[in-house]
Amino acid sequence: MTTLADAAPTRHRDPLGRPPALLVVPAVLAVLLLTVPLVALVGQTDWPGLPARLATPALREALWLSVLTSTLAIGACLLLGLPLAWLLAKVDFRGRGLVRALITVPLVLPPVVAGIALRAAFGRSGWLGEPVLDLTGFAFPYTTWGVVLAHTFVCLPFVVISIEGGFRSAGSQYDAAAATLGAGRWTTFRRVTVPLALPGIVAGTVLGWARSLGEFGATITFNGNYPGTTQTMPTLIYVARQSDAETAQALSLVMLAISVLVLVALRDRWLGTVRS
Repeated sequence: MTTLADAAPTRHRDPLGRPPALLVVPAVLAVLLLTVPLVALVGQTDWPGLPARLATPALREALWLSVLTSTLAIGACLLLGLPLAWLLAKVDFRGRGLVRALITVPLVLPPVVAGIALRAAFGRSGWLGEPVLDLTGFAFPYTTWGVVLAHTFVCLPFVVISIEGGFRSAGSQYDAAAATLGAGRWTTFRRVTVPLALPGIVAGTVLGWARSLGEFGATITFNGNYPGTTQTMPTLIYVARQSDAETAQALSLVMLAISVLVLVALRDRWLGTVRS
């Protein structure tokens, strides 16, 4: 006869023993440090007044500009970054380590420095900006295209590294098999490499888009903060914080909601991979 105790599932015991408090306590503190500010943001929001604060032309304008520039930037990142990620992952060439090191510099560069560097290169008197201005009459700074350029500069290394990881995780044995069947490198890239690495490419693209949506420092340094032209959601929050803290908090809640939606969209790729 099966008793209740027999039917109850047995708890798995770690053969290594209980985790030490010296590791558990800092881990718990780390979780609290990362989650308490987000919970506080939600808890302190003026929910009854939230619809009125969000139904403003400035928010709609900044949100549309953020989505537009981030989408254009991630398109540029894919156009440039997908071949670069493939080159770093699949081609053994001299100086590959140096190239990888150079493209990761913007990841650790202070955002304000990134904006100043962009101005030195693409400003009206910059190395590339001045010839372009002389030839076409167009200048990047203080324009929507300048925002796209700043977002692309900041997000391209992130997208390249993410997609390179996807190419590497797909392995090279299928590429080699395609080559033995007579497929050239371009055909192998289109028909074998990209489909196998597609989950990593999609994940890197979505995360890069979300990173672009939150870009602030390089954008405001290179382009200023002009409503309808260069004022994105982060720069609008920055301005609102100086005059109306509750509005800034409501706008921040929108960005938090978008971040959560990105995580939900990638749950099978990122969260699902850590299940035991």
